Amino acid sequence: MKQQKLSDVITERLESMILDGTLVAGEKLLPERLLAEKFQVSRPSLREAIQNLQAKGLIERKQGGGTFITQNLSAKMTDPLLALVASRPETQFDLLEFRHALEGMAAYYAALRGQPEDYDALNKALNSLSALHEQSSRDEQGKELVDTSLEAEALVEFYLTMAKASHNMVLLHVMRSMEGMLVENIKRNLEMLRDGADVEERIRSQRHSIVKAIIAQDPEAARKASNEHLGFVESTLLDINQRDVKLQRAMRRMEVKESSKTAS
Repeated sequence: MKQQKLSDVITERLESMILDGTLVAGEKLLPERLLAEKFQVSRPSLREAIQNLQAKGLIERKQGGGTFITQNLSAKMTDPLLALVASRPETQFDLLEFRHALEGMAAYYAALRGQPEDYDALNKALNSLSALHEQSSRDEQGKELVDTSLEAEALVEFYLTMAKASHNMVLLHVMRSMEGMLVENIKRNLEMLRDGADVEERIRSQRHSIVKAIIAQDPEAARKASNEHLGFVESTLLDINQRDVKLQRAMRRMEVKESSKTAS
């Protein structure tokens, strides 16, 4: 068998580090000398591997600034059809159903294969969410005013951390490719839940239950907690939609009555 070139071996190792989340979009690589020492290879072989990755669009060089993992890596992985789906309000519940499968699987395998550093990362992601609420202001009625865009991004980071803890590169890649779509879906959900129901505390508790089951290394409990969480979100959103429809009908009836009185 033909022996694999050293530069190709380094290329594959770096690709694996990108796929499993060890190297993330926008991250700066170590200087060439230190990277060569880390991989215990010559600088010419490393340089060739860097060129391979650059040709694939996975890394980019900045003049005088170093070498970085491509910032818009997720965008490169995104199918244009996903962007089209994300723009349609009627697909929001379809995406929630799909998230049942994805996030339930991520929770299951995170509990099965997660390592102490994964548990630390999950707790850190939860703490970041808590910090957003602690730093938020309140309106005249005492209602929390949290930036839904920031909260949606923090929540997607939490779910991506869970996917990374699953140590399934395909699952992590699929969820990363849907990152923008997930942020938009979660942002819309948060806006509806915040306006229509007092459920935020319950939802936060459900997320903690997911992490607790993962750390307890109980895959079935983790998947069940994830599915129960998304099931609760889905049923609550459906109830809000139904109430909105009834309210709109009632308002139309009132308008018809008012018009009749004016006419008479």
